[in-house]
This record gives sequence, structure tokens and C-alpha cells, in this order.
Amino acid sequence: MKDSYSSPLPAAIDELWERRAELSPGDAEARRVVVGAVDELDAGKARVAVVGGDGEVIVDERAKRAILLGFRVLGMARSQVGDFQHHDRIPLKSRFEGVRVVPGAIARWGSHLAPGVVLMPSFTNIGAYVGENTLVDTWVTVGSCAQVGKNVHLSGGVGLGGVLEPPNAVPVVIEDDALIGSRSMIVEGARVGRGAVVGAGTILSASMPVIDVETGEELSRGRIPDWCVAVSGTRMKEFPGGTYGLPAVLVLKRLEPGQRHDKAALNDVLREHGVNA
Repeated sequence: MKDSYSSPLPAAIDELWERRAELSPGDAEARRVVVGAVDELDAGKARVAVVGGDGEVIVDERAKRAILLGFRVLGMARSQVGDFQHHDRIPLKSRFEGVRVVPGAIARWGSHLAPGVVLMPSFTNIGAYVGENTLVDTWVTVGSCAQVGKNVHLSGGVGLGGVLEPPNAVPVVIEDDALIGSRSMIVEGARVGRGAVVGAGTILSASMPVIDVETGEELSRGRIPDWCVAVSGTRMKEFPGGTYGLPAVLVLKRLEPGQRHDKAALNDVLREHGVNA
């Protein structure tokens, strides 16, 4: 964590972390501190990660420690929603101010859903943050600690990977105004830039090369730039046993900042490059 960032969560979390092996659900004071910290995440007053002024992701290790400590100090409890029974340490979320939750959607306590969010039948895990007016479409998984910005569309079946350990690991980050196409998988701390349009079925991990098809330049590992259209592709590489295509993400087009693709315009870009929408 950078020196300029100060966690809003109490320093007592760090002390509890140092003696986590001793903790149990019988430790009432430890449980009070941890529950208070996770409540702050649930309310959006604290976050597992933020994008700093320099554009880099800053991880609040104390926030992740609070979540992990919850598995030490919270006892197993039975809960029921209609005919469905659950048995877990982490309860379901109960704070939904300004949020539309369609039957079949599940969000765990400790995740934050900002006003205007729509949850279709989907799963949002503890520590996740979903920004204002974002659509979490059917069968989407927002993994533990994933950070999703405002006005994002997570299309049907999208999977955002979760990350809890180690505490300093960077979560998946989807920035404002992005559109993630159906069945895409964004995992291992990968990042999608603001306004990016990610084609259906794209897989992006933190170690995967992102390549500009116009220049052949490798732009990054695991980060799709702001305001572009990107899809899954391959890059050929020589090995002792032969030449093989390794997975990559291809940037097909650059957008003007603030430019939004309607469906027809996006389809034109993808068809031009022989990609199915």
C-alpha cells in the first residue's frame, strides 16, 4: 500500500491480524471490531482498492484482512430465504438503498452496491464494490473484492475473478463506463480501462499480453486501455517443439474519450475484423 493512502478502517484490525491464529467466534471484542470494519465495506465507506491520482491501483490491505478475519470470528449460522436454507459464516447483504434486486440475485454482506445498480440473477461476493447505475446481468459473478465503476454493463455470464489472499494482491478492476461482453472472464487482478468495450468471450488475466493490432505493439500485461474495443485473440510464439498460438487480447479500435458505442456501431467494428459479436 502506498504511503499516501490511509485506510479508513481501525488499526485494531492489524493487531488482530497478527494474532489471528488465536481468534475464534468466542472472542466478542475481536468480533465487534471485525463486524464494524466489514459494515464499513458494506456501506461503501471503505473499499478494498481504489485507483489513485497517478492511475495506479491502491490496495487497502487492512480491508482485506478484516474480511479474512471474519472467517475466524464469525460462527456458522443457519439462514433461510423462502424455501432455500443456507449455512455459512457470512450472511447475505441487507442494505439495498436505491438498488434493484431481481429474484435470484445473491449479494453477500460486505459487498457494496451503489444507488442505481441493477442485479439480475447473479452473485456478488464479499468485499466487492459496484458503482452507481451499473447493470450486473444474468449469471454474472462479481468475485470477492472486485471493483466495478459507474455506468458499467456486465453482460450475461461475465465472470470477475475474486481475490482475498495474499492481502496485498490486486483485485480485478473495471473502470467507469466499460462494457464487458457476454461470457467474458476478467481474472487475477486484471484491469479494464474506462469506456472500454470488451467483446464477448474475452479472457483477460494479469499476465496476458494486450496488443494493438494496428501497430503490433504490446501495450501492457493484463490491462485493457481506456476507450477502446478489445477482443480475444492469439499471438504466435516459437517453442522447441514448434510454433503455437498463445492467448492474447487484441485492441481493434481506439475510441474518442467519452464516445459510446451503440449496438450497431460496435457490431460494425467487430465485423470489420471478422469477430462475432
